[in-house]
Amino acid sequence: MKVEVLEILKSSYAAKNVPKGVFILPLTLLVVVLFLPLIINFHESDSTLYYGGNLESTENYSCNIFSGNWVAYSEGPYYDNENCPFITYKQNCFMHGRPDREFLKWRWKPDECELPLFDAKQFLKLVRGKSMAFVGDSIGRNQMESLLCLLNSVARPEDITGRYTLNDDKYFKWWFYAHYNFTVAILWSPFLVKSSQAYLNDASFSNAENIYVDEADKAWTNHIANFDYVIFSGGQWFFRPLTFYENGSVVGCQKCHNLMTDPLNLYGYRSALRTAFRTVVNLKGFKGMVFLVTHSPNHFENGEWNKGGGCNRTMPITKEESLLLHPYGLEEFYETQVEEFMAAEKEGREKGLRFGLMNITRVMLMRPDGHPHKYGHNLDGNVSINDCVHWCMPGPVDTWNEFLLHIIKMASLQTFTQREVVSTFKKGRKIVKEEICNDEISR
Repeated sequence: MKVEVLEILKSSYAAKNVPKGVFILPLTLLVVVLFLPLIINFHESDSTLYYGGNLESTENYSCNIFSGNWVAYSEGPYYDNENCPFITYKQNCFMHGRPDREFLKWRWKPDECELPLFDAKQFLKLVRGKSMAFVGDSIGRNQMESLLCLLNSVARPEDITGRYTLNDDKYFKWWFYAHYNFTVAILWSPFLVKSSQAYLNDASFSNAENIYVDEADKAWTNHIANFDYVIFSGGQWFFRPLTFYENGSVVGCQKCHNLMTDPLNLYGYRSALRTAFRTVVNLKGFKGMVFLVTHSPNHFENGEWNKGGGCNRTMPITKEESLLLHPYGLEEFYETQVEEFMAAEKEGREKGLRFGLMNITRVMLMRPDGHPHKYGHNLDGNVSINDCVHWCMPGPVDTWNEFLLHIIKMASLQTFTQREVVSTFKKGRKIVKEEICNDEISR
């Protein structure tokens, strides 16, 4: 299109014998102003988030930062377990004796561009005067603690949890960076909706938890109205026995009869996500940006999680090798997340809200080496369960915050258009790409 336009303009002016050089600069500017937006809008690509405006480089329009491979990286991690005080005991793998360091010598490389390194000063500059809430389970906490460690080289936050709750524990935390007037919090809500909280006194995973799928959990809804960034994650708790309530009445259940053989019933998970998203979208006065971190895969091998399964690999696997891995329920959870996110993004966009999809599922499926395994606890402790769900710190979970910084940076550069392109696992174990434009989203 651009070449054709230039040829037309060239022939028009040539007929008047005007010196060629006089109009080169004005014509070039005219073409750029008039046709660049059209070229961008019709350019097919794999980008998960497009942002209009003055971007740092045009590659941001066409690069899917979540499609790539892990490549060798000799520089080492951003921090170590000794100089960051925010690492949860169970994710402090080196403290518990993990002997290898190979899993730290890799960096995520998108297929068509470079993912910038995490810049703590740049991050804090972007979020100055703002607030960020991680809402979900311990996977969200894992990411938040990674962020605190990444920022630790620049600024140390004050623990202000006591201003918001009397329970000063791992479930709810507020941190404040005074110099940047930046608050970050973890709001514990493993189901995102109201639950009976029977899990607090029952760790057997054999008794059903009651979840009220049409009632958002007040543990987070009471706090997030004024947050600038709300980051939802989780899903691990939806594998257990569950009884679903709507309007106060039972409408279904999961693992109702046999814990091991009954199939997953993702009605509860879908409904919980939908309720969480709608709560934010309809929250009076909320003007923040909503993120969804897609499902974080586990990597149990040689047995189930409670039957000796473990994850003792020390190297990543390739994209091709990851196609052969199918952790229980991963595809179903991922598809459910993406579908509900797309529906919420459409509704929220109409109200002026911004959404960001952190599509980490395939990225992390290639990192079976990044979990604590048996190094999530003292080796001499009487613990029989390996941790192949959470992520060692430092480790590949730090990449999530490289993604987070990149998306926030893009969002800060004057947003007016957003497309979504997601890689989704379809039945038949085939991966297809679906481009979601600004048209109707079929559900």
